Amino acid sequence: MNWYEIENIDEVDSPSLVLYESRMDSNIQKMISMVNGKTERLMPHVKTNKTPEVVKRMVDAGIFNFKASTISEAEIAAQAGAHEVLIAHQLVGPKVKRFIKLIATYPKTKVSTIIDNLDSLEELNSLAAAQNIIIDFYIDLNNGMDRSGIKFGNDLDNLIAQIPGAKNLDFKGLHIYDGHLHQKSFDERNSKVEEGFVEVEKLLAELETKVKGIKLIAGGTPTFTSHIKNKHRIASPGTCVFWDWGYNEILEEQNFDAAALLVTRVISKPTEGIVTLDLGHKSVAPENSIDKRVKFINLDNYELLSQSEEHGVLKVENWESIKVGDVFYGIPYHICPTVNLHDELSVIKDNRKVETWQITARRRKINI
Repeated sequence: MNWYEIENIDEVDSPSLVLYESRMDSNIQKMISMVNGKTERLMPHVKTNKTPEVVKRMVDAGIFNFKASTISEAEIAAQAGAHEVLIAHQLVGPKVKRFIKLIATYPKTKVSTIIDNLDSLEELNSLAAAQNIIIDFYIDLNNGMDRSGIKFGNDLDNLIAQIPGAKNLDFKGLHIYDGHLHQKSFDERNSKVEEGFVEVEKLLAELETKVKGIKLIAGGTPTFTSHIKNKHRIASPGTCVFWDWGYNEILEEQNFDAAALLVTRVISKPTEGIVTLDLGHKSVAPENSIDKRVKFINLDNYELLSQSEEHGVLKVENWESIKVGDVFYGIPYHICPTVNLHDELSVIKDNRKVETWQITARRRKINI
């Protein structure tokens, strides 16, 4: 039996997400081994899995610090026993007050956030003062991705200069996400990473003389293998716990295994050479082109022609041998947003579904 086949497949609905427990555990251990067991150098991103049991599995393996994008993701990490959670998404609107409530609700977890402008610094400091609390924060730097963060220059200098006056904020360090760097060649990618960190390292050295225990949290999965070469950087991989087809093709030096697959079934054979699956773009991340959404591992010589909300239309060579009800297993091209489309996942152990885990943090609000 192939590793992905499920003996009790009749208990697995489709389209749905399935998680192979042993492969996930192996990925977690590989991630730890890449930092030589020094788990304090890891701050995995919760956005990929969004599942309390998965976060708890990392905590049980000795990983205690996590990164999140939403209050919900931070909440499940705190519930799982995280020591520290960084919400690496600048808080605006009602999220700021929710963040303060999160801090009060989970006092055993040190919750922090990022800031990239003076207005946010002042607002967070004012709200913290009103609650008589101290809030930890990191400066979010933009070193080339141009999605968030503050660039090097006068604005950054001014922001740093204003930190001592923010008495209810505790400056913990720098945060950088360089997700724009995903060259297939590791040497080329690593060169680009270090080129983008020249100014970062200079700033860090300067701040180390003023801020005790300052931290540098850097990158995601694509640049994970670069940042772990620098012992003072804390790396933030996320995708590698589940892995996906996209990174498997690009990150050749990272030896992780696909642990989360999509299960889909043939629901129609509308015309010769064409089969229709129950896998529409509501079930797999649709942000990429049609040829980069899912890769079926038990089907050869096919082409995904189109997707609508609940249908996926395939052109196949072995049309006559395929039957309505046949099961296909697919590796998503991008696992993170694919997980976010599902309420739950089936846990597979020894080729059998053994339980169901809720993908709790796909909800924008859990308790807070």
